[in-house]
Amino acid sequence: MRRVLFGITLAALAAFAVNSRAQEKPPLKLVATTPMPGYTGDFDHFGLDLKGNRVFLASENQKTVEVFDLRTGARLHSIEGFAHPLTMAYLADSNRLVVTEGDIDSLELVDCKSYKIIKTLKLSKNVDHGVLNPVNQYFYVESGAAADGKTHVLSIVDTKTFKVVGEIPGLSGDSNEGMVIDRAGKKLYVNLTGSDEVGVIDLEARRIVAKWQLPNVHVAHAIALDEPHHRLFTATRNPPEFVVYNTDTGKVVASLPCVGVNSDMSIDVARKRIYVTGSDTASVFEQRDADHYEHLAEVPTAFRAKSSIFVPQLSRLYIADSGKGKPDAKLALQIFEAQ
Repeated sequence: MRRVLFGITLAALAAFAVNSRAQEKPPLKLVATTPMPGYTGDFDHFGLDLKGNRVFLASENQKTVEVFDLRTGARLHSIEGFAHPLTMAYLADSNRLVVTEGDIDSLELVDCKSYKIIKTLKLSKNVDHGVLNPVNQYFYVESGAAADGKTHVLSIVDTKTFKVVGEIPGLSGDSNEGMVIDRAGKKLYVNLTGSDEVGVIDLEARRIVAKWQLPNVHVAHAIALDEPHHRLFTATRNPPEFVVYNTDTGKVVASLPCVGVNSDMSIDVARKRIYVTGSDTASVFEQRDADHYEHLAEVPTAFRAKSSIFVPQLSRLYIADSGKGKPDAKLALQIFEAQ
């Protein structure tokens, strides 16, 4: 039945949403754009320094981490010296930034006062995604692909000592996509693209304790966790689908079409919304209750505008417009205000 209801194209769905809500305010309003002339390729993921009023963004082709003013969007600085910056986490207690490096399979430690790389930690091959445990400040890094490509590990880095303190083995495939950790710092959820599953990891035991199969969709990228409602959200690329799991049972409770080439997803708790960012639009969903979701709009963004971060304190969604595969693409930082 769901496939009948949602078997139309995303473009048609967006047109319907625009027409039916013509008299209403759009859920996201563009309030600032910072052009990045001369920049090419992809931007990857963001980092946030709320107290310091800064947002950080990895620029893959330029081999830099860009620093922007959180409120105005003005570009403040370009941190240089990287080989291939990808994901990052800001460490508020030390005013430092950890950044994964794809080409040299390392983790960089950046002093955010001097904007200099001060330490490099070598890891095993295929370094890419990372996620910070909010409780113990451990940083979990995708790495360690086996020679046969069938498994990889998460390296565990203590950001206080900047040393590897262990690993979590046995993740399927040679890589994974998005990861998220609960507020208690006990469980990590990961998109296992090698097996089309969501993996659940016990961080105390350092092992996978459950795997949830994707519902006839593939290549899950974006991920977000709704702890109060015991729900995990993921978004796939083939086909583009927004999928909702019950974290108590591991069962899928809802699934709707969403934007393609997605990378990031955010929950707007105050408005009961979920934002999924991909190429050309941002999909906006409203949570009616734990099991029911409505597609509100496809908000126009830009080409490969897949990387994003939502800052609830400011009710703003920051989106990076990339250019990989499009020579005339206009790279920029866009700031949208939730309405």
